[in-house]
Amino acid sequence: MRIDIVTLFPGMVEPVIAASMLGRARAGGRVDIRAVDLRDYAEGKRRVTDDYQFGGGGGLVLKPEPLFAAVEALRTPGARVVLLDPRGRTFTQQVAAELAREAHLILLAGRYEGVDERVHELCADDAISIGDYVLTGGELPALVVADAVARLLPGVLGAEGAAERESFASGLLEPPQYTRPEEFRGTRVPPVLLSGDHARIARWRRVQALWRTWRTRPDLLESAGLTPEESTIVERFKRGETPEQLEPSAL
Repeated sequence: MRIDIVTLFPGMVEPVIAASMLGRARAGGRVDIRAVDLRDYAEGKRRVTDDYQFGGGGGLVLKPEPLFAAVEALRTPGARVVLLDPRGRTFTQQVAAELAREAHLILLAGRYEGVDERVHELCADDAISIGDYVLTGGELPALVVADAVARLLPGVLGAEGAAERESFASGLLEPPQYTRPEEFRGTRVPPVLLSGDHARIARWRRVQALWRTWRTRPDLLESAGLTPEESTIVERFKRGETPEQLEPSAL
């Protein structure tokens, strides 16, 4: 997969994509990801990329010419152009999985008061928001999208199945996780995780994921595709039971 992040501030983007998982994925040829300087596509000696908006009002707006020129220069057959914009559809794990099926993403990072509306209408194929809050620009949202998408690509994550076990991948939040030491400040690792009984461990993790999701993000349960057995466990939580109070057969 190829991901181009078009930005006025490539210096914000490049250190992130050069580090950690994204850096390893790029070095290993799993993903071709790069920061593209929007100013390289601006015209004139001063490479102007923004101007005041018609009709008055505070703040600058990114001009359409450099954004169109960047997309036209970068676009490959089948490329998907995504504008990071607070008016876009909300970014979720499902959207990340959808974008991970694309061969080429061009992510447009807005700045200032936004971009000329003609970029929305004539240039972008999609618009995405990472949440209902205000940021200075689209660089951080673009990196969020790139990270969430790249980790879904084959071979990017080291541990097989790691992406499938994470929060939201199954519609539920992740269960608790532990590592050495077995005891720390008076708290021990749950014995089930030391039992070697993989079926029981898997069931414990599922119950804990249900419990955590029900307590903190019950809205996710509506679309999690619960089995009848899991729905029964959630109903027991609603009646006041905790995972520790369920009979051993439920764990």
